[in-house]
Amino acid sequence: MNKQDIYALLKRENIEHEITEHEAVYNMEELSLVELPYPDCDAKNLFVRDDKKRNFYLITVKGDKRVNLKEFRRNNGTRVLSFASPDELMTVMELIPGAVSPFGLLNDTECAVHFFIDKDFMSGEGLIGVHPNDNTATVWLKAEKLKEIIEKHGNTVSVVEIGG
Repeated sequence: MNKQDIYALLKRENIEHEITEHEAVYNMEELSLVELPYPDCDAKNLFVRDDKKRNFYLITVKGDKRVNLKEFRRNNGTRVLSFASPDELMTVMELIPGAVSPFGLLNDTECAVHFFIDKDFMSGEGLIGVHPNDNTATVWLKAEKLKEIIEKHGNTVSVVEIGG
């Protein structure tokens, strides 16, 4: 699914959302230079794999958090983790580095990627900002709705405490 497909899905499913178009950004530092309506709800997404290259995980946390992969591994019972390669990202989620997003899971035809979302997104106003599989926009929606979309697609979703 590309950006327009994501927008169409949100409209078709009557999911309340807001879109912020912006210049292409490739990391959180570049994104910090963009004026966003809900900067405290922006997500950082890490696409990682285990040391056997058999299991893939998408870890989504608030943009200001750091993720310790060793600690994540201990807390979630995975094997040793490292960042997946750009080729693996393209093969599994049809995304390029800088455009990693939970919406990329909708391109995971085998539903092989386990999605871990930080529980902090579920509290307060429950808003999350993620790319629509394109790093020239941010889509703002309720994190619970995003979770439902991914679960409906077939990927495993875990809401967990991540980072600090």
